[in-house]
Amino acid sequence: MNKTIDSFLDAIAEECVDSHESILELRGISKAFGTKRILDNVNLTVSRGDAIALIGPSGTGKSTILRIIAGLLPADSGEIYVAGQQRVGLIEDARDPAEIGMVFQHSALFDSLTVEENVGFLLHQHSDLSAGEIHDLVEAVLEMVGLPGISNYYPAELSGGMQKRVSFARSIVCNPKRPRERPALLLYDEPTSGLDPIASTVIEDLIREIQSSRVCSSYLVVTHQNSTIRRTANRIIFLHQGKIQWDGSVREIDQTDNPFIRQFFSGSIDGPIH
Repeated sequence: MNKTIDSFLDAIAEECVDSHESILELRGISKAFGTKRILDNVNLTVSRGDAIALIGPSGTGKSTILRIIAGLLPADSGEIYVAGQQRVGLIEDARDPAEIGMVFQHSALFDSLTVEENVGFLLHQHSDLSAGEIHDLVEAVLEMVGLPGISNYYPAELSGGMQKRVSFARSIVCNPKRPRERPALLLYDEPTSGLDPIASTVIEDLIREIQSSRVCSSYLVVTHQNSTIRRTANRIIFLHQGKIQWDGSVREIDQTDNPFIRQFFSGSIDGPIH
């Protein structure tokens, strides 16, 4: 790890210990689209250091939960607490810096902007850092995600796996002069979807490396990939029919008698999941 990365990490290290043990708490969250209830009175607490995989059949509300947590979608009912403070409205209504970062399933990069402009976009828009300072920060986080020297590339010139890593860099870059603005929780929406096994392994390793690098110690990942579940998570939450049906450690996956977990990991067509 070079001096530029070390400087970036040192600048935010003083804020790595937060007085709030609970980073996120959902209380009675419900959401429906028309007559279809997607989430039904969901309660969930994410604590500092949690590495959680949110799993379940397609269409069961996993990505909906992520968008509600990120403040991109309103819940119909219930309360959301971030670092002990109740959040009212969407992220665009918040006056305080967001404490949650999100990596979207399809990277969501601006095609017309270079990698450097994509990664440094929010710093250009919402900080008083100079162009040179932002450039150095972007170069540091790009090296952290294993992509040095690609600042002047456009997204179309990158592979799918590289685009994913650029979106990771964008989610973790922060103003070292204002370390409280760094994300305390990262949300990953299907980070290995559509990638080959080798590219998936690179992304899985990167998720763990970001957690151990002092940048962000807690995350919640939505995934269907068995390897991603087992290699990135310590805790598993199984969502089905709008409710949490199982909450346990990754070590319990192969021992539990829970019928949802048994069917999901065996791929059987017989069981409570239809």
